[in-house]
Amino acid sequence: MKILLMEDDAVLSDILIDFLSESWDVEYAYDSNAVYDKLESNNYDLFIFDINVPGKNGLELLKELRLFNNTTPAIIITAYTDTKHLKNAFESGAHDYIKKPFELDELNMRILNTKKLFHIETKESIKISENIIFCMNEKGVTKDGVKISLGTKDSLLLSYFIKNIGRLIKNEELAQNIWDFDSLPSDATLRSHIRTLREVIGKDKIKTIRGEGYIYE
Repeated sequence: MKILLMEDDAVLSDILIDFLSESWDVEYAYDSNAVYDKLESNNYDLFIFDINVPGKNGLELLKELRLFNNTTPAIIITAYTDTKHLKNAFESGAHDYIKKPFELDELNMRILNTKKLFHIETKESIKISENIIFCMNEKGVTKDGVKISLGTKDSLLLSYFIKNIGRLIKNEELAQNIWDFDSLPSDATLRSHIRTLREVIGKDKIKTIRGEGYIYE
């Protein structure tokens, strides 16, 4: 499921992006102008908008999008506690409303409920580069419009790298998280899988740190 988050609080937005990215495909917008820029080239399954952002606030933006016949489900987050803003949120086209401060698990439950109510399919597609999209559920990538199948272990490896982008991952960590304990791979086997991934997504995406492990960039 692809989510567009609009939140101007730098600390909160970082927390939300880190948390939501563990389960969903999340993109970020600072204000309404950034939202419109995103919508020019992307479709989303869910909006999560804060009310208080610079310029056009979250409710004004959502109301405007509804006038443009954008029916994407929306969850409003806000520090307001009065029923007036709650009423305005639903009248503007929101489907759910969550008040700050809130638990991250509560937000995730509201997302799951919205997914269920609107029958949103989880496509689990991640854009790796301009011409490559990784489809986790289908265990493959689409490269320049051509579908390329990946083996189960290759798909799991790529998924693990993507979830740990920019972090040094040792061979032992990869082996323990991808393989069963009684079938841990040799270093040569692991290198073979890394080589396969590089052939598909590009040699520059997975960097070897000699004697230590790999970094996905």
